[in-house]
Order: sequence, then structure tokens, then C-alpha cells
Amino acid sequence: MSTGNVPGIGEVLPPAAWTILETEKNARLIDVRTQAEWNFVGVPDLSEIGHSLICVEWATFPGMSVNPRFVDQLMDVLGDEAPGKLLFLCRSGVRSLHAAGAVAARLAETGGRADCYNVAGGFEGDMNPDGHRGFRNGWKFHGLAWRQS
Repeated sequence: MSTGNVPGIGEVLPPAAWTILETEKNARLIDVRTQAEWNFVGVPDLSEIGHSLICVEWATFPGMSVNPRFVDQLMDVLGDEAPGKLLFLCRSGVRSLHAAGAVAARLAETGGRADCYNVAGGFEGDMNPDGHRGFRNGWKFHGLAWRQS
């Protein structure tokens, strides 16, 4: 469960992320995609397992510049809550890896503690040879609950 390239960040496939959320009350899923992606592509639906999705943009559309307040905004959402595991999700697993690394670094600096995981394959997954997403891997590919927002 290690990404191998970002120290301190684990990596899980979407079904494992669902199981963690289903079985660990203090785990949280953070969707780091853009507002446009949430609106037009959809979002994970965690209602059947009693969780709420946390949405904080890692980068802003259309320029995709990194949100300099990402970690602060996420910490504000979490408040005094002490999450055991933070699972980060984006379209295909790249932005979420960077977001998980930024949060893990902040927690290390401040003496905070949470296990940070990148959700491999993200929400839509990698492109297939025809240039389409959702056919190789990712949250939707694995048939996990989601909804249009």
C-alpha cells in the first residue's frame, strides 16, 4: 500500500478505499478535483455507508494552478476532528497524490497524525487506447456508488 515515490503516502484501489470508509468511522474521503468536475462528471456517493464527501479543489479550473490554500481549507473542514485515515481522490490519481503529500507534510510539521492514502486510478481512471476514461480503472469502473451533482 505504498506509492513508492512519495514518502509516507499509501495507495489503495477504489474498492479498498470503499472498504476503509465502510469499516472505519473516522476515515474521510477528500475529492480534490475541480468544481467543474464535481458538477459535470459526478461525485462519489457515500450516503449508504454514513459518510459525507469532502470536496476541496487542489487546483482551480481553467488554468489548473495549484490552490495555495488547499491544506488550510481542508484543515478548516476537518476542524477538531481527528481522522484516522484520509483518502484522496481526483480524476486519475495524480493530483490526489500531490494533495495527500501536501497534507502529510503539514501534519508532520505540526505534529498532527493521520494516515494519508492516494486512491489509485481516481474517479474516472486512466484513458483506454481510444482516449476514453472509465473503461480501465477508477471509482466508476469498479461500480462504486456515485451521483451527478
